[in-house]
Amino acid sequence: MTELGTAVEAQQAPRALGVRGFAVPGFAVWPPQGSPKEEGKALRGRVPRGAHAELLVDAGRPDAVTAVEESNRGRIPELTPIRVGRMAATPFAFLRGSVGLMAYDLARTPATGIDTQICGDAHAANFGLYGDARGGLVIDLNDFDETVHGPWEWDLKRLATSLVLAGREAGADEDTCRAAAYDTVGAYRRTMRLLAKLPALDAWNAIADEELVSHTDAHDLLGTLERVSEKARANTSGRFAEKSTEAVDGGGRRFVDAPPVLRRIPDAEAAGVAASLEHYLMTLSEDRLPLLARYAVHDVAFRLVGTGSVGTRSYVVLLLDHRGEALVLQVKEARASALIPHLATAGHAIPDVPHEGRRVVLGQKRMQVVSDILLGWTSVDGRPFQVRQFRNRKGSVDPAALAADHIDDYARMTGALLARAHAHSADPRLISGYCGKNEELDEAIASFAVEYADRTEADHAELAAAVREGRVAADVGV
Repeated sequence: MTELGTAVEAQQAPRALGVRGFAVPGFAVWPPQGSPKEEGKALRGRVPRGAHAELLVDAGRPDAVTAVEESNRGRIPELTPIRVGRMAATPFAFLRGSVGLMAYDLARTPATGIDTQICGDAHAANFGLYGDARGGLVIDLNDFDETVHGPWEWDLKRLATSLVLAGREAGADEDTCRAAAYDTVGAYRRTMRLLAKLPALDAWNAIADEELVSHTDAHDLLGTLERVSEKARANTSGRFAEKSTEAVDGGGRRFVDAPPVLRRIPDAEAAGVAASLEHYLMTLSEDRLPLLARYAVHDVAFRLVGTGSVGTRSYVVLLLDHRGEALVLQVKEARASALIPHLATAGHAIPDVPHEGRRVVLGQKRMQVVSDILLGWTSVDGRPFQVRQFRNRKGSVDPAALAADHIDDYARMTGALLARAHAHSADPRLISGYCGKNEELDEAIASFAVEYADRTEADHAELAAAVREGRVAADVGV
């Protein structure tokens, strides 16, 4: 070997540490340096756990109508009245559509400085069932449009607040609603503590479906989850295609107009979406390509999406295999996270995002134990999109329709799931060290959640009044 080759090889080799192993970039050092648990406990001196009850009144806070109008920028104008109508329905619906407004407020609350991959929109309706690669069902967070690397507290406070609002909408009394917020924080804290004690690989894969109900003592939810699971198993691409497409001459199928939810689009627009799938294939693991090579692209249509995403560009693409069996992909516009402008206010670095679809997909994979095997991203006419399976045996629990005595069970289950998701990208020992063994954090965030639920109800009332007075266009009932 040449002298140059030897030098290069020496630079690339891991640095030997004798019997203690090797120092390799990207891996932990040995022996461990410091104690993450003690580091977390030390943070209580700077940010007492009781401080999380604080909700400041900021004179520069945008009013509800202005916040909604700002969040409608860049959306398809004729669809924004549908979004406003959905948000004006209830305070819980308003919360679902006002991620940016809550992020404005959260940026002015205490935070430990421990960052992780957060959902960004971790309200109680963004957890649900979906299919894994083997045909089973898993339950987890299932919406990542707003995902960023940021404060774990933001997700937890949003979840707790949403449970108060959902409980109120369900007719639960105020003690029950507060208890739901309290219980979700307690489940988060205890789950993080459990994960901190496990071997790394066990913690990474923790909380399998069959263990989740027992872990969170959510046995009263069993009947609800079984009913949702039964519906989810039938919620497939094939079932959607049966109801939403028709046969065409010469074989194949095409989507049928059902405006405003599903509508056919001009040929040029459909061709642009179809062409974008070539780049999408490049974002998939190579082992997925032979599967998609067995499907032909037959049609593309526009399909309306849920409350927070109404007005964004979203398409469904019909694929058929050699037997005519359908697989439907969703090609959904990925807008910049509504949390991004508020990270700097909270003293956090603004992330460099080369592609918004990539941000969503990678964030989802970082937080879920099991993700859609066909997750990827692409661009259509210069706009970023995420791509995923549509109707992948998805099912969800409507927290606002739960019986009052089930709200706290659902709260514990979602709190545990959120802790598990956060522990993928932050050391659970660090967060657990901060959260501790007692209920101080549970009490503080429950207090915050009740107060913020009151604020959300006031914001909702302001929007509803603007709709009634004709100052904001709204299309209700869609």
